[in-house]
This record gives sequence, structure tokens and C-alpha cells, in this order.
Amino acid sequence: MTTADTLPATFEGEVLVPGSSAYDAARTVWNGAVDRRPAYVVRCAGSDDVRAAVRVARELGLPLGVRGGGHSAAGWAVPEGGLMIDLSRMHGAAVDPAARTAQVQGGALLGSLDAAAQAHGLATTAGIVSHTGIGGLALGGGVGWLARQVGLTCDNALGYEVVTAEGELVRATADEHPELFWALRGGGGNFGVVTRFDLRLHDTGTQALTAEVDLDAGRGLDALRTWLTRAHEAPRRATLYAEVRAGGPLTLGLVWVGAPDDAAPLVAGLDGLGTPLARRVTALPYLDLQRRSDVGAAHGYRRYAKSHYVRELPDAALEAFLAHTEADVGAASLVAYGGAIADVEPGATAFAHRDARFEYGVGARWEDPADDERHAATCRRLAATIEPWSVGVYVNALGAEGAAGVHRAYGAATYGRLAQVKSAWDPENVFRLNQNIPPA
Repeated sequence: MTTADTLPATFEGEVLVPGSSAYDAARTVWNGAVDRRPAYVVRCAGSDDVRAAVRVARELGLPLGVRGGGHSAAGWAVPEGGLMIDLSRMHGAAVDPAARTAQVQGGALLGSLDAAAQAHGLATTAGIVSHTGIGGLALGGGVGWLARQVGLTCDNALGYEVVTAEGELVRATADEHPELFWALRGGGGNFGVVTRFDLRLHDTGTQALTAEVDLDAGRGLDALRTWLTRAHEAPRRATLYAEVRAGGPLTLGLVWVGAPDDAAPLVAGLDGLGTPLARRVTALPYLDLQRRSDVGAAHGYRRYAKSHYVRELPDAALEAFLAHTEADVGAASLVAYGGAIADVEPGATAFAHRDARFEYGVGARWEDPADDERHAATCRRLAATIEPWSVGVYVNALGAEGAAGVHRAYGAATYGRLAQVKSAWDPENVFRLNQNIPPA
């Protein structure tokens, strides 16, 4: 029996198999190190197609992967010998400016949502790379330049349309299936295929500003300490950050979403941190801000990354961060949280780390497979120097770190509740190619 034998006559999508002209492009995802060959790539045209694909995968006993934007570093979407549901044909984003809401299909990219909302001066938190998929971002929580101002993407979720492990289409809101609604706000792809997200939008305007100074990393401790101390005192329109890279300077910066002139006091504070090697201040449209990282995050490179949430950054942690410049590869950052992220009670959603003050991340990209282990080992070594201050990890920043990583992403209480929801909605763990939470 094949997929073609079991799909209903009403199926409107496309099925690709090895040898099909578009097959290799369809199985390729963001991380160039992922090279797997599904038995079938099922490009769905709508929710009914997704329902059919889930049922076929179960009938054939095939591992099931779900591709939205394909940005999972571990490449969970691509199941070796399995069935990949490709949502790329389901990419619409419709905005109701009067209600300040958006209906976004499961395969839409962040750029589509941003463009549709910004036509009305509206936005919601939507990552920092426009070719990321809304599905993976929102289901893991959803962090971006608006998070301190309006909360995470999942905090702005009003409802979901979900294809369950039984191939049924259900709606999850605060009133309909509230436990499933809770779990989808941070619990990842464990509970079904979300074919539509209903999101709250905010009057953010269309303007933004970025400001950065480069300083000598070898003499940057005082400046780094001062800048990060200001991070939680900053207005919520601002996100402060620090970056270092192998052999490079210390970069201290901020992103401001709003009228650029209103950021002048923060920019002045940045100028007072020391004698800069370079200085960059740019006023730009919000849409350009959202595309600013697209080139650096381009598809096709081989990648590896590690991440931590931290609450405290004593001088020993800051010195370890600055020492990253002595490595031969890799770049690292500290990005401020707080603001509207911390306003939400920890148990209100499945995103548990509301008290994190910063997210630390280190990563590398390269092209030669011969460099895989060297670059990965360097990232692991650098991340280990920050681990003594770690209080968890963002689930969307996890690679293939197994059960220990998933537990670190949620903590005991949230993990236990998610496992109960998993038991109710996917007791056979059909949706297991993800940062998996087995049924309780």
C-alpha cells in the first residue's frame, strides 16, 4: 500500500517521492547538515489534506514529521523513511484591522504576517528572521523584538485550529479545550498539526531604530556590566543585548520599536560606555528590522548552537562571555527578557521561564562537513562556561539534546502537566518528531 492508494479523492495537495522533480528541494531544510530522505513529502493545500495525511501515516505505520518554515536546527520535520507533512502551500495571513487580529495559516512565514499587519501599523511578536515559520516559533513560545513590549507570540494567541493524532480538526481556545490551548502556548508540536493561528495584534507603528557600539573585548567588563544592568530598567520598547564573536570586539546594542527620536536617551547611554571602535545608529522601518538578520540566517549552511536562560550574571559569568572572543569559531549573544514577558504568571502558559533575565546563545555556521565536529565541540565548550548560571533553556533553541534538554526547557511542574495533555490528545505519541514529551 502506498500514500497514493490511501489518500482520498478529495485530496487537493501534492505527493512527492524519491525521484520526483521537486523532491530534493522539498526535503531540504534550513540547517544544511540535515540530509534525510522521507518516503513521502505530502504538500497539503488545506486542513482536510492535513487530516488525510495524518491518517495515512498512521495506517502505513510511518514516522510523521511536520514542516512549517523548516527552521528546526535538528531537522525534526524530515523523517528518514517517513511521511513529511509540508505546510508551505498553506501560507496565508489575513488581518482584521478593526479587531486587531490576524488569522495565519500553519505554513505561513513570519514575513507574511509582518507585511499583512504592518499595512495597518500593527504587529505582534514574530521572531527576528522573516523566513522563519510561524508554527514552530509560536508553538515554542515565540520571542522577538516586541516581546518586552507586548509579550511572547504565544501570549498573543487567541485560538488554534488543530489536526489531532486521530486526524480530527478541533479548535482550541480559552473556552474550547482549554488544557490543549494551554499546552499549545509553549509546548511545541507535541499535540497536533496547527493549521491556523488566531493572533492578537498591537498598534506598534511602523518605525524602529537600532544602535550599536563596538568596544575592545579585552577591556569590556565594566561596559558590559553597566549595559546589562540597564536592560531591565529600559523602556519596554527597547531590547538591550550584547554580542561577541571569535576574534572580534564586544558589541553592545539595542533595538527600539517606536518613534526613533524617543530612543535618544538610550542611545546617549550607549555612547557613554567607552571609546568605540565603531558606532552604528540606524532608523529603519519595522519591516526592514524584521528582515535585518535574514542574510546571516540564510538557508543552506551547516549549523550548531547551544543556549541557556540566566537570571544572574556575576562578573565571573561576564568574563566567561567575553572570553568567547578567544575561540576560533562561533558567535554568542545575551539578549534581555523581562517587561511584558515577566508579566505573565509562570503557570498561565506552557512557556515556564518568565523570570529569565537574559537568553544566552552561542552558535556557528559553516559549509564543509569535515568541520562538523570541530564547530559543534567549540560551541559546547563555550556554552559550558555559562552553564553554572543556567536556569533552563528556550525549547526553540534546543537541538537534539534528548529528554534531558526537554526537561530543562520546561521544569518539573510544566513538564508533568504537558505529559497529561499529551496522554489525552496523543496517547500513542504519533507526534514524536519534535522536542518530545511522551504521554504520562
